Amino acid sequence: MSTTATLTRRVSPIQLAIILIPLLLALILIFLGLNDTLGGRTEQGSLYLSMGMLTLAFSTYWLFQTRRRILRLMRSEMQPLATTLQCQKCGFKNVREFQRGDFVFKQTDQACPKDNEKMLISAIYREVKEKAKEESDS
Repeated sequence: MSTTATLTRRVSPIQLAIILIPLLLALILIFLGLNDTLGGRTEQGSLYLSMGMLTLAFSTYWLFQTRRRILRLMRSEMQPLATTLQCQKCGFKNVREFQRGDFVFKQTDQACPKDNEKMLISAIYREVKEKAKEESDS
């Protein structure tokens, strides 16, 4: 499975709306604040301006955090999946790369090397490579 297929839909429409609606609201508040300030109502205008600037700051912060998270996801590598095959008769275990269609308790065509019985998939898991541990050992 490629990482481009999993990241094709980076930002959900709901997240985009959560960012764009306050941004639009901020622009409206700033416009109202400037209009009131120039019209002589400075207290009301300054309130609108401060609310608009605060909302604009919040929207900008949210936008940059969302972008940063997407970039972090794109840089991370997908960890490989492993499938554990086990013989029901003798208990022999074999680990191989995950193949499409694998599921737990599926009887495979692969034969046990010890007693020639068909092997059963007993586990499917993601092999996690710990980078922090490797870097601290160096």
